[in-house]
Formats: sequence, C-alpha cells, structure tokens
Amino acid sequence: MEKLSEKDKGLIRDSWESLGKNKVPHGIVLFTRLFELDPALLTLFSYSTNCGDAPECLSSPEFLEHVTKVMLVIDAAVSHLDDLHTLEDFLLNLGRKHQAVGVNTQSFALVGESLLYMLQSSLGPAYTTSLRQAWLTMYSIVVSAMTRGWAKNGEHKSN
Repeated sequence: MEKLSEKDKGLIRDSWESLGKNKVPHGIVLFTRLFELDPALLTLFSYSTNCGDAPECLSSPEFLEHVTKVMLVIDAAVSHLDDLHTLEDFLLNLGRKHQAVGVNTQSFALVGESLLYMLQSSLGPAYTTSLRQAWLTMYSIVVSAMTRGWAKNGEHKSN
C-alpha cells in the first residue's frame, strides 16, 4: 500500500480546508468533468427521471444527494489521513455497491481524473505538482480498497 508523507497530508488538508466547506458546488465541477470524459456514465443514474443529460442530472435532487455522498467520502478520507486503514471496511463495501450497480473499475480512474480537474480549477495557482501527487496517492489508496470490494462482490455473484 502506498504511503502518504507528512508533507502530503499537510498539502491535502490545507487544500481541502476551503473546498470541503462547499462540497456540492465542487462536487458538481467534478461530476460535470466526469460526464464530459464519459457521457455514458449518465446511464448509471437512471434512478432519476431527470438524468437525460448532464445539466438535468446535475440539477436533480437525487443526483445532488449522490454528489454530497461522494464529497463526504473524500472528506472522510481527508479526515482519516493518519489512519486511512480504518476506512477499509467502508471502502470495501462502497466498492461492492458500485459493482452491484454496474460501475466498472475503469470508471474509478475517470473519477480520479475528474477530482484532479476539480482541484486544479478550484485552487488555481495553489494547485502544484506536489499537491497533485499527494491527492493522487490518497486517491489510489481509496480506490485500491474500493477495487478489492468490487472484485470480491463480483466473485461472490459468480459462485
């Protein structure tokens, strides 16, 4: 498992301090980018009749609830930088849930790319190479656990 240095943790915490206070607007930036990268992902949100296209989806109450949940997962990861392993069961379960609704693991990479895009567009000049790498490391730790949960769910279904 990759490790975060104390410097990385500081960079992540400092950058999240302002972003975490306005989760939904930043989450909308993240998901807008995600749907630009892969418009087919909109079909995963068919629970809402307002998800015919990205603008409709991004304004539906059901989807905004999902945006909030995603941003809270990021918030939890930032809050547990010193002990990310304590989120293991939660992240495994999150991976299982994503597998169950048809999300493929390649989409996790697109979410990571969208997260970096949101950080860059929101932080401007404060978004540095070091900051980018710190977030990438944290995200890879989170996604690694989710991917294990995703795979376990797939194995369980095939038995």
